[in-house]
Amino acid sequence: MPEGHVVHSQAKALKRAFGGRPVSVDSPQGRFDEGAALLDGATMTTTQAYGKHLFLGFAADRWVHVHLGLFGKWRIAKGEAPAVRGLIRLRLVNDTHHAELRGPTACEVLTDEERAAAVSRIGPDPIRADSDPLRAWERVTRSRVAIGALLMDQRLFAGVGNIYRAEVLFRHEISPFRPGVQVSWADFDAIWTDLTVLMADGVRRRRIDTVRPEHLPEIMGRRARRDRHGGEVYVYRRAGLPCYLCGDEVQVTDMQARNLYWCATCQRA
Repeated sequence: MPEGHVVHSQAKALKRAFGGRPVSVDSPQGRFDEGAALLDGATMTTTQAYGKHLFLGFAADRWVHVHLGLFGKWRIAKGEAPAVRGLIRLRLVNDTHHAELRGPTACEVLTDEERAAAVSRIGPDPIRADSDPLRAWERVTRSRVAIGALLMDQRLFAGVGNIYRAEVLFRHEISPFRPGVQVSWADFDAIWTDLTVLMADGVRRRRIDTVRPEHLPEIMGRRARRDRHGGEVYVYRRAGLPCYLCGDEVQVTDMQARNLYWCATCQRA
């Protein structure tokens, strides 16, 4: 599932391609026919990302809400839309660009009121300047659930996924198994502040890089990472390999049906 920086990047790309102009909207797959009919020919007024949720604003106070889930994918490109291939849930076309959405978990038309209700259920997003981290802190500090699990709760940390979860905890030497109630304000603030920087950087770079400058391959004399996710990381998908800081093996286990990566030596507390 894409992490929040990907959705924010998609929001920016869709706004550049379609914002401020009428858009042809259809659903070649047929599963979004009614919604497409309401929007076809309307002007796209704005795009917004909240965590892993994307909202496309149209004239007449209508919004398209998209959640990619595990299998959803956007294709946004210049030029004329090609012939339909495969199952396209939503297609956007204007005179310069086209976009195809396939396999989302959610693709629905909302009113202003319905959009506001949906946004209210999403937790604070470290990428958004208007987010209030105290909303997350108030729940973390009362919870006996492990911080590694709390970081994946989209009601608390919108947009944070498996990579950012593992990496931010490593960067601050925090055990993913520490209960939320034992996380100090100083540690929470460090986590939140670091996420705002790392995830905003992910939007700019369009990939996840979490390794500090002094631990880059060219500084440490090690091989660069080769992985479909791209970017330099400390522990994510490095199980069995030596930790860059202490040399002990990076560990992996299951936490709430997701792989959790950490260094048991560097993250004891």
